[in-house]
Amino acid sequence: MEKFTVIAGPCVIENQDICFQVAEVLKNLQEEYSDIRFVFKSSFDKANRSSIHSFRGKGMEYGLKVLESVKKEFGLPVLTDIHESNQADIVAEVVDILQIPAFLCRQTDLLLAAAKTGKEINVKKGQFLAPWDTKNIAEKLRFGGAKKFYLTERGVSFGYNNLVVDYRSLPIMRQFAPVIFDATHSVQLPGGQGTASGGQREFVYPLVKAAISVGVDGLFFETHPDPDKALSDGPNQVPLKDFPDMIKKLLSLREFLIEKDI
Repeated sequence: MEKFTVIAGPCVIENQDICFQVAEVLKNLQEEYSDIRFVFKSSFDKANRSSIHSFRGKGMEYGLKVLESVKKEFGLPVLTDIHESNQADIVAEVVDILQIPAFLCRQTDLLLAAAKTGKEINVKKGQFLAPWDTKNIAEKLRFGGAKKFYLTERGVSFGYNNLVVDYRSLPIMRQFAPVIFDATHSVQLPGGQGTASGGQREFVYPLVKAAISVGVDGLFFETHPDPDKALSDGPNQVPLKDFPDMIKKLLSLREFLIEKDI
């Protein structure tokens, strides 16, 4: 049986210090929960930005060095996004899980390039996609030779600058692959601040409790030491100081539901 997976980290790699602060928290949680797999995530580039002036990251070379340092220093598996097919092999030399961003989830060449690396893959379901349409994503990855991959629910478009989670999508998508619930992007308000996306982090916890109750194979969070000063996706990121307590409560809920066979 595969371990339940918790993927967490800052939205974008701002600097090594912030990444190390988050990785230290994840390492401590990993030591406490040996039956859970904790994965550090962060992006070296955020290509889908609201404004041309938005911070995208410091690039692949710097980002991969930081991710490699996180692996060596804290012993955690790492995940990052790729946006172009030619990035797959280079990034796969460092990371354990390649992530396909939501707006690129139907890009066949990108999916096949990721599958060809032999790495685990996490595909964010596009905000525009019905849950049953993720079957086609799974088929593309299997055709490309992927052995282990996840489909991630992150909310669907619901009017302008708003997302909503349809919890029916979780059991539907689990027919095709293990499912991750992306708690923080599900409370995002895309473009909600005009030149940047907004968010409602106060709803992260209740949405995740619901996802655990419905049934998922893992959770995804963005967390930052000071979200209000984060250079990307600050409004929906969980403050790092609150993250351990929240995770412990969520894992307790999951354990209770398993014990009671609910």
